[in-house]
Formats: sequence, structure tokens, C-alpha cells
Amino acid sequence: MCSIAILSQAQKKEQKLSSKDTGIWEPVPPTVTPANKNNLPSDAIILFNGGNFNNWVSTKDSGQVDWILNKDKSMTVSRSKVNAGIKTKESFGSMQLHLEWKSPKSDLNKFGQHRGNSGVFIQERYEIQILDNNNNPTYSNGQVSSIYKQTIPLVKASVPTGEWNNYDIIYHAPEFKEDKTLTKPATITVIHNGILVIDHFTLKGSTKFIGTPEYKAHGEAPIMLQNHDSPVSYRNIWLRKL
Repeated sequence: MCSIAILSQAQKKEQKLSSKDTGIWEPVPPTVTPANKNNLPSDAIILFNGGNFNNWVSTKDSGQVDWILNKDKSMTVSRSKVNAGIKTKESFGSMQLHLEWKSPKSDLNKFGQHRGNSGVFIQERYEIQILDNNNNPTYSNGQVSSIYKQTIPLVKASVPTGEWNNYDIIYHAPEFKEDKTLTKPATITVIHNGILVIDHFTLKGSTKFIGTPEYKAHGEAPIMLQNHDSPVSYRNIWLRKL
């Protein structure tokens, strides 16, 4: 009886509240203008729009990029094995990253991990796989849109080979103490062609081809695009810092 009376009094008190008692006015979020056709959010940082490689360097020696600039404002991985991947000159932490990529039809005679293989490495460590899986099975934690060797995508959402895919990636960087111990792991969400494929996954550490993922303390770091000896193309790469 007593508990019912107390609950009743609390309910009566809540009924006396007005909208002013629960409204929060500060802080006021900054205004970002949404993208119009062929434009970007007003606070976006453009990393590649087809004109040049000014924001990128080679992963081989941090020198000049030797990938191919195309007339359609895209870039293509150089197939020569002496060439390297590329990475941004600027380093980043948490971000919203957008990029578009296309698998080459020239790789259709290849199979598994050898067809249309590349990858997007956040902070040079955490890979979102790029692969042509159209009629081309491979291990599930290495297929397109997987976090390589860590988690399998919810679905495969690829367009036909030779058409443009897009990734929208929400990434929150890990946090470390001064003694370099991990206090908060990184998380990542991936939307592939408008479809959620990785849902706020907690990264287990840096992605590895062989071995167990592990964290090593780091700060902000570049975005890297992989050269896996396949002429994958990229365009429209931009991000928003979070």
C-alpha cells in the first residue's frame, strides 16, 4: 500500500511538469548545409575529386603517387607490382567517410581474393575490404564490405561488376591512456550502396592477414587505399571529422 502511494505521488508530480522543464537549449548544434546534386556537405573535407593527387602520397616512400588519373574524374590502381598503395597526407581520427569504387571487368577471369581486390584502411590499420564477389565466392570474413578477418557483413550489397559502388563509413577512433593501454576500442559502421552491412562493430584491433588482431596505441593517422595488383578505381572521396 505504501509503495503504491509513493508511486502515485511521483506520477502526480510528473503531471505538473511542463515542456519547459524538460527542454534543453544549450549547446546549439552547428548548422551543416546538406549536399545538393553533385555537391557535398558544407563541412566536408575533399580528399579526391578527380583533378589531382594533391592530398595523397605513395605508401612506398611517401613520394609521388603513380596511380592513373582518368578522364571521368576517377583514379585507378596502377597494376605494376613495383607500385604501391596511396595514403592521405593529412592524418585523421573519428570520421564520416564517403568513397566510391568500381571493380574492373578485366579481372573476371580471376577468382577468390584475386578478383577486384583492394581495401580502405582507416588510420592505416583497420581495413574495410573491397572485392568483386559477384559469382565469386571467398571466405566470408574476407568478402566485400567485411572488416577484414574480423567480422562478416550482414548482407552482400554489390552492384554488377564494372558499375560504381559506394561506401559510407562511420568510424570512432580508439582511446588510450598515457601508458598506452586501451581504454576504449574503435567502432565502425559501414553502409554499402545505401544498405547497412556493418552495424556499429567493435574492432578487435588492427586487421591482419595472418594472426590475432591487437591494439597498439596510436593517434590520428592517414587513410590508406590498397594496391592488391588489381585495377580497382576510386572517385568522390570526402570526409567529415567527428
